[in-house]
Amino acid sequence: MSAVQLYTENTKVWIPDPDEVWRSAEIIKDYKEGDKSLHLKLEDETLYEYPVDQGNKLPFLRNPDILVGENDLTALSYLHEPAVLHSLKVRFLESNHIYTYCGIVLVAINPYEQMPIYDQDVIYAYRDQNTGDMDPHIFAVAEEAYKQMARDEKNQSIIVSGESGAGKTVSAKHAMHFFATVGGSASETNIEAKVLASNPIMEAIGNAKTTRNDNSSRFGKYIQIGFDKRSRITGANMRTYLLEKSRVVFQAEAERNYHIFYQLCASASLPDFKDLGLTCAEDFFYTSQGDNTSIDGVDDADDFEKTRHAFTLLGVKESHQTTIFRIIAAILHLGNVEIQVEEDGDACSISSEDEHLNKFCSLLGVECSQMQHWLCHYKLVTMAETYVKSMSVQQVVNARNALAKHIYAQLFSWIVQHVNKAMHTTVKQHSFIGVLDIYGFETFEVNSFEQFCINYANEKLQQQFNLHVFKLEQEEYMKEGIPWTLIDFCDNQPCIDLIEMKLGILDLLDEECKVPKGTDQNWAQKLYDQHASSQHFQKPRMSNASFIILHFTDKVEYQSEGFLEKNRDTVYEEQINILKTSKYQMVADLFQDEKDAAPTTSMGKGTSKISVRSARPVVKAANKEHKKMVGHQFRNSLHLLMETLNATTPHYVRCIKPNDEKLPFKFDPVRVVQQLRACGVLETIHISAAGFPSRWSYHDFFNRYCVLMKKRDLSKNDKKQICQTLLEDLITDPDKFQFGRTKIFFRAGQVAYLEKLRAVKFRAATITIQKTVRGWLQRVKYKRLRQAAIVIQCYTRGHLARRLAEHLRRMRAAFIFQKQYRMLQILRAFQRVPTATITMQAFARGMFVRRIYHKILAEHEATILQKYTRGWLARTCFCRVRDARQELKALKIEACSAQHLKKLNIGMENKVNKEYKLLNEQLSTLMSSYSSEVEKLKKELAQYQQSQWGDSSQLVSLQEEVGHLQLKLEKANSERKVMEDSYIKEQDLLRRLISDLEEENALLKQEKEELDSSILCQSEDEYARNTVEENIQMRKELEEERSRYQNLVKEYSALEQRYDQPGHRRNSSNQSSLESDSNYPSVSTSETADAEDRTQQVQVQSMGHAVADPFKKTKEEEEEGEGKKRKRRWEEGKGRERRGKGGGRRERGGKEEEKEAGGGERRQELESENRKLKNELDELRKAIADQAIQNDSSSDIEDNYNLLLNQLKSANEELEVRKEEVLILRAQIMKTAQQKEMATNLVTERVMDFAEDWGYLNEDGELGLAYQGLKQVARLLEMQLQDQRREHEQEVEALKNQVDVMKEEQEKQQQAFLQTLERLPEAQVEFGLQQEITRLTNENLVLKELLEKLEKNEKKLRKQLKFHLKKVRDFEATQAIVPMRGRRWREHNVQVAVQRKEKDFQGMLECYNEDEPLLIQNLVTDLKPEAVSATVPCLPAYILYMCIRHADYISDEQKVHSLLTSTMNGIKKVLKKNNNDFQMTSFWLANTCRLLHCLKQYSGDAGFMTQNTPKQNEHCLKNFDLSEYCQVLSHLSVQIYQQLIKISEGILQPMIVSAVLENESIQGLSGIKPMGYRNRSSSMPDGDSSYSLDEIIHQLNTFHSIMCDQGLDPEVVQQVFKQLFYMINAVALNNLLLRKDVCSWSTGMQLRFNISQLEEWLHGKNLQQSGAAQTLDPLIQAAQLLQLKKKTSEDAEAICSLCTSLTTQQVGSRAEICTRGYCLLKERERVVSWSQLFTKHLQERNDPPQLLLDFKHIFPVLFPFNPSSITMDSIHIPASLNLEFLKKV
Repeated sequence: MSAVQLYTENTKVWIPDPDEVWRSAEIIKDYKEGDKSLHLKLEDETLYEYPVDQGNKLPFLRNPDILVGENDLTALSYLHEPAVLHSLKVRFLESNHIYTYCGIVLVAINPYEQMPIYDQDVIYAYRDQNTGDMDPHIFAVAEEAYKQMARDEKNQSIIVSGESGAGKTVSAKHAMHFFATVGGSASETNIEAKVLASNPIMEAIGNAKTTRNDNSSRFGKYIQIGFDKRSRITGANMRTYLLEKSRVVFQAEAERNYHIFYQLCASASLPDFKDLGLTCAEDFFYTSQGDNTSIDGVDDADDFEKTRHAFTLLGVKESHQTTIFRIIAAILHLGNVEIQVEEDGDACSISSEDEHLNKFCSLLGVECSQMQHWLCHYKLVTMAETYVKSMSVQQVVNARNALAKHIYAQLFSWIVQHVNKAMHTTVKQHSFIGVLDIYGFETFEVNSFEQFCINYANEKLQQQFNLHVFKLEQEEYMKEGIPWTLIDFCDNQPCIDLIEMKLGILDLLDEECKVPKGTDQNWAQKLYDQHASSQHFQKPRMSNASFIILHFTDKVEYQSEGFLEKNRDTVYEEQINILKTSKYQMVADLFQDEKDAAPTTSMGKGTSKISVRSARPVVKAANKEHKKMVGHQFRNSLHLLMETLNATTPHYVRCIKPNDEKLPFKFDPVRVVQQLRACGVLETIHISAAGFPSRWSYHDFFNRYCVLMKKRDLSKNDKKQICQTLLEDLITDPDKFQFGRTKIFFRAGQVAYLEKLRAVKFRAATITIQKTVRGWLQRVKYKRLRQAAIVIQCYTRGHLARRLAEHLRRMRAAFIFQKQYRMLQILRAFQRVPTATITMQAFARGMFVRRIYHKILAEHEATILQKYTRGWLARTCFCRVRDARQELKALKIEACSAQHLKKLNIGMENKVNKEYKLLNEQLSTLMSSYSSEVEKLKKELAQYQQSQWGDSSQLVSLQEEVGHLQLKLEKANSERKVMEDSYIKEQDLLRRLISDLEEENALLKQEKEELDSSILCQSEDEYARNTVEENIQMRKELEEERSRYQNLVKEYSALEQRYDQPGHRRNSSNQSSLESDSNYPSVSTSETADAEDRTQQVQVQSMGHAVADPFKKTKEEEEEGEGKKRKRRWEEGKGRERRGKGGGRRERGGKEEEKEAGGGERRQELESENRKLKNELDELRKAIADQAIQNDSSSDIEDNYNLLLNQLKSANEELEVRKEEVLILRAQIMKTAQQKEMATNLVTERVMDFAEDWGYLNEDGELGLAYQGLKQVARLLEMQLQDQRREHEQEVEALKNQVDVMKEEQEKQQQAFLQTLERLPEAQVEFGLQQEITRLTNENLVLKELLEKLEKNEKKLRKQLKFHLKKVRDFEATQAIVPMRGRRWREHNVQVAVQRKEKDFQGMLECYNEDEPLLIQNLVTDLKPEAVSATVPCLPAYILYMCIRHADYISDEQKVHSLLTSTMNGIKKVLKKNNNDFQMTSFWLANTCRLLHCLKQYSGDAGFMTQNTPKQNEHCLKNFDLSEYCQVLSHLSVQIYQQLIKISEGILQPMIVSAVLENESIQGLSGIKPMGYRNRSSSMPDGDSSYSLDEIIHQLNTFHSIMCDQGLDPEVVQQVFKQLFYMINAVALNNLLLRKDVCSWSTGMQLRFNISQLEEWLHGKNLQQSGAAQTLDPLIQAAQLLQLKKKTSEDAEAICSLCTSLTTQQVGSRAEICTRGYCLLKERERVVSWSQLFTKHLQERNDPPQLLLDFKHIFPVLFPFNPSSITMDSIHIPASLNLEFLKKV
């Protein structure tokens, strides 16, 4: 059929219109070829003749009504500009659909208001859905990209473009939100949150308010989101393009600078930003040029907090954030710098008092005088010399603005780099999805360099888009076997060559920028000369400073003014050099050259990045360009972007701005057409229209156009052949269609022609149907009227007779009523008077009484107030007095403690006298070692200085540092002198207290001062200071080693005391004599001394921490040091022992008895003296530590304190050495005493020989024995320390395990809490109670297990005690009796076994402890449901109960616990292994419930035994209450039930949409619409994935039979199917709500039929009481909503009253779509009015704003008690279970 034949009467066309672009009209007269005009009737009923001649072609034809509002524009029969525009307008205004497909392009129209279509539920609704199955959405495009990446393992790109204000940034954010939701990170780095956190940062520094958009992105960005092999996010990376730097220094009217400036000004009052010197944004030139510093509905301060939070989330340090804000504030101050003109006018200057300049320099850390000079001057370099020249005012302003732009651009790049660093992870990236948010085609009244670059980028993207569309069309044709012919489309390669080829526009621009005196006019002239002959380049007639480029959308005129300056982007090098010398490292790093910064960025992983920069700027040539040309950089980055896009599979999103006023849902056709032409949507239409744009599958075509087929053709079985026959008969031109393998391809207009034929056929059929139906209706009406007339006459006559009788009865009754009424009225009037009098008296008396009462009550309340007030005042006074007394008491105590300190210090003198000599020896050895170490350090220092002096590059910095250190040294010396005075006073006091040590202290002080002076002289280098610190550290380590050894000695004394108590206790005389010889109290006899020593160690450690930093040593070094010190002390003690015993041992033989007699008194004196000395030492240490803490800032006082403390510790150390000697001597005397006691039993004549032997022992063997004893003691102590260390490690491990358990428990509680929040309020309460009961039950079980363990240990210990006592008494008798008892016991067991075999089976199974794992393995772990299918249902549960009953019978609580625990663990293990097996999960749910019922039925509780038989009551448990285990089993059953639901939902969910919504249960009912590109895109899986309702019913039958065969409780089965039917309802309803193509009367009919089938299935399975049918109510009401009329107010009321299970939002969206999308065009005005009326009815409902149902919601499950009628003794165990080891009782 030719195109002319389509222009017939009643056909609708599109004609051009200057206001609406295209206007609809209807042909009123058939058009014949050769006619000069076309007779039309417009929509306003006016007639119009459209001229048809050589200039005007025939107008475009309109698409049929079925295609109006189609969600894919490529499905339109006529593909042209008016059809696209009208379809978008209808969807946007009448259906409020902002998304529409156009082939591979998603067209997104900005609604300028919030839409409830981006919630989490919507994301999950689009997840795992085919793109063509759902309504157009940005989530559908993101899902298609994500699915193709996961399936094809190929990188994807989403290209979002559009002009400013069209919603590009929001669309990109929604796409990234989708990826972050469905592709959560594989690690715990939470990378998806970081990807989303980058948005507020980039919006703050890269977005600004323009006249077209309040949040316009002024840069392009390409974000790559990386995924691993499991399609989980691993990281992200961002690339930016062409930041609009000019906005930093200039904004047009009603526009703003970047958001970050206003956010920082709004937060200037915060304490962190007081030093920035900021005020409101109106006070700064760079933020006030647009005369509007605020945006309606935007809180800049709140947005600033979000920006700071995003910085923190991305890991930007607080110091870096502070520096960023300082730089931004400095830019604002730079814009306010005042430039003063000199008198000659050629030069200018800036005042040094300018506060903004000073603030700018201080914020950036640069020298103010240098910046002040170079802002007004520049260098001019010639061949001979360099000149410094002044600049004019305009030059200074330009230089200042260029510097501000450069600073901001560098800061922007730095932030982008750190954002990328934060989003980068170490996980390997397998593939990525890129989101490109880039500016669309721009054309303004004045177009400059920025618009040129933007349009150049769009030319490249459009070329890539055209090639991709062309490629997809070719692939589709080749796949279907259609002959491929070249399609002619507009290729913009010549325009791109004009811009980027050799000697193109960019090359000529770069060449002119390199010319010293190049100008914009010269460059324009070169363009005219070079490209005058190009078809894409034109010269304006009236201008020599502009040029025109014919882009793919429109021609644009560019003004050449400013091109060179913007391309150069020149910044004076002197200003940059000043910024490089900033004292802030980050500021200096911003301006380092790439070659300088390269070494710092090439460091390996794990190394610290230290950037070393020179203190002086490197001298460079003046006026050198700081960067490459901007155009060159942009071209390179654009080429890189195109390479990336070409290597990925692109997905296109074109954002459209519907109007310039930013009004919600206002459609401006002129503006929309401009953008459609610019964004390439029409190019897609043109390419598709050039081939075969309409495509139908054979199945859909057959269902749609079967009415046009003949009856003999319909009898054939081959649908493909039937379709071919039909088309050959209807369309004579074979070029108008092609037959593919699976589809039929049509040229443009052919589908409309077929629709016209189908409409004619339906119209004729409709007339016939109407004629027949109307005649039948009239006949029925006549018969009904005649019968009604007869009935009316009959009833009328009867009514008249009854009315007369009624009248007579009423007249008689009226007389009676009047008589009675008059009598009653008079009586009431008489009674009313006394009643009123009494009432008035009562109210009056009551009023007076109440007044009196209120007065008394007020007085009483005043009394109470006075009482409490006075009490409060008294208590306040008492508290003040009490606090004053406490403070006075504390002051008195403090004064007393000081006096006590003085008294205690007096007692120190006698003790120190005894230790003076030993201190001299130790100090001399220490001084010799220290002097050798100092000499060694001096040599190393000299060598280090010689090696360092050779490095001349660092000499300057080291000298400065030395000078700085000298200043600090002088300050420290001055403070030292002050502190020395206080120290001298303290030293005098110590001299009075310790007179014998005064000279030694002076010597030590002098030597210490010499060492300090030598160390301070050497402190010019860092190494010397480290040496001093190491010396201090060595001293601290020495002190720590001493304290450790003291602890060992104390532990040894305690052990010795413990071992001496049982059998080695000596008399008091020996002990006293030993202690009197040692002149020290015994360690073992004084527990108070041990406690004081521990207190002393704690105080020493605390003082050490207060004075100096703690130094730690490794465990091996500590052990080695302790060993060396013990050896040294042992040798010293042995030497002193030999010296002391050489002369005294000979005299001891004769005087030993005298010493033993007087030793007790001497020992007590020494003990009291020792305690006194220790108390004095403690008080002295406290006093000195307090003084050291107060004067902590002085290093000299610290050293002096350390020296004194070391002296005191040395004295204390000597005390400990003497204690060790006491221990050694004590061990020797004990040995000799034993020998002496043995000698007394011998003959008295050998006394003299024994004395000689005694002397020989003392001289030769005594020390050896003591040494051996000390070695044993050391080994014992070492073993104890190892045991303690091992116990400590075990405790730490146990604590770590407890922490892990608590973390897991916390995570479970958080998950439970989140699940609770997602439920309804009633479900939340019930779920919370279940969780709390579970937690308490688990805690009770744990405590019970702990109690059982303790009781078990107690029993065990008692048994052992009894056994040992009995063994001591009659050991011999036991040996004779035990064998006899064993034989008798075995004989008794044999007899009992024989007797029980003769008895009946008691329903108990005995399982030995060693057979328990085998029982669990055979009965739980390895059991298959098929193995017990022919036995009693739930047989494993009965067997387990019989085993538990036997353990209860023999009262073995441990066995009961073990059986139940092992069973539950085994069930969990099986379910974890078979987490996708419905049969296995159902099997163990049934057995777990049956075991739970058995424990309840036989628990002995009367409430559960009501249905038991007497025989069953005999099988009850006797000894144990297992109610807590019942609770645990109940929770386990809930977990199994949830797993069962999850498995069944996973099987059913893919079948629901296809079977319930899409499958044609009633053949030929639905009318199929033509498919668009999305239904045939690559996202559709190959093969037929559709399901029918019979398959769902078959699957439900399978579930039901499995659960019933396995004996699952009927109540649980009902709950399972209630949950499954709710899921079917939710999934189907959500899909129905998100798909407009299924919102039709036919879909409602199909849906009602399918639901009735499901309800019949429920009735057939006796599940109508389960509540499953009620869960389908929302879906039933939605189906009814699709079928109801929607015309009048009554219809609206009926819909509102009917749809009670649907929310307001659900009802409103479906009703509006059904009325607007499928009505005739001429009825749309009525539809709009009805929609408004319907909306008013809906507003009366107070439903929650919920659109989608939560298909993951799970109803709370209940397990009602269901006792079994089977007795335990009747159960037979099959041999196939391999349970022969179980013994029947």
